[in-house]
Amino acid sequence: MERIYLDYAATTPCDPEVLKAMEPYFLEKFGNASSIHSFGQEAKKGIEDSREVIAKFLGAKPEEIIFTSGGTESDNTAIEGVALANKAKGSHIIISAIEHHAVSEPCKFLEKLGFQTTQVKVDKYGLVDPQDVKKAITDKTILISIMHANNEIGTIQPISEIGKIAKEKGVTFHTDAVQTVGHIPVNVDELNVDLLSMSGHKFYGPKGVGVLYARKGTRLERYMHGGDQERNRRASTYNAPGIVGLGKAIQLCQKNMAEETKFQTKLRDRMIKGILDKIPETVLNGHAQIRLPNNANVSVKYIEGESMLLNLDMLGIAASTGSACTSTSLEPSHVLLAIGLPHEIAHGSLRFTLGRWSKESDVDYLLEHLPKIVAKLRAMSPLYEKK
Repeated sequence: MERIYLDYAATTPCDPEVLKAMEPYFLEKFGNASSIHSFGQEAKKGIEDSREVIAKFLGAKPEEIIFTSGGTESDNTAIEGVALANKAKGSHIIISAIEHHAVSEPCKFLEKLGFQTTQVKVDKYGLVDPQDVKKAITDKTILISIMHANNEIGTIQPISEIGKIAKEKGVTFHTDAVQTVGHIPVNVDELNVDLLSMSGHKFYGPKGVGVLYARKGTRLERYMHGGDQERNRRASTYNAPGIVGLGKAIQLCQKNMAEETKFQTKLRDRMIKGILDKIPETVLNGHAQIRLPNNANVSVKYIEGESMLLNLDMLGIAASTGSACTSTSLEPSHVLLAIGLPHEIAHGSLRFTLGRWSKESDVDYLLEHLPKIVAKLRAMSPLYEKK
């Protein structure tokens, strides 16, 4: 049976060149990068070389790069770090209604400590209105966190405009760029951000490693306590192989991004058109144009997304109903509810995401089999019978 992977937003396979770059740091250059002997210094050089590469990619300074275990830690460090460092100044945080749980859950935790969170609404395409963010700012606001692009529906936010507002108001601005780094251009100055999160496994790097960009001068309480690594900002023994792999993955993305974006956009649009044309009563979720080049999220009315997912998997097609981090939940996506979908339609959502090794034939295979699956499930659906 053919196996087709259409879930690159959940995780990406490690690029073989990334694995090759990492290998010496497991076997030969295995020293602790905090050690002063030659073994440690070999590992440290690999780390610092990666720091330079990542900083250049983001338009940042090397000393503004903090290595973490991934996107969740980076988001938690940004949210809780800014809140705790600025609690004497204020206690108000602004996020959007469609943030990843790695942002919304730290905010819920901080509310137990006396902080307040305002969730700015989005429109039917999942877009945040910068003026809504501006209206939500008070004299107690210490942080704004709006994701660069949504992990479920792919809508890209007007981060630069929001960043200008934050700068004018003197409010620290964070963006979760886990879905965008490596896929579209990301420059911290152009985005007007003070903090930015990214994760290696989303762009063909290894799992368990990420970055928090922190603009020089940003007040940030450390999240991991222990040693003095990362200029006393993040304790823990360096994951040298992972960090080296992260740097290599970024280099490959920089080299391939323009070509990959062009191809994936074309393939994405053909996939969306094919699904909407071949399957009656389906809707595209997210903005038709202002979206990630590899993301297609659709709702198929009258049937459950999980049923379609299982049938697709039996045919070798891997997809998703939304965020992999909430795949065990039976509740409909908070993102789809936030853009105004009723529960019964939100339950029928599917997310297909393309990547470096996606092919035209993958989309052909999907468009051949998905309509048959939908027809079979709708024939058994009491909701479809009653329409």
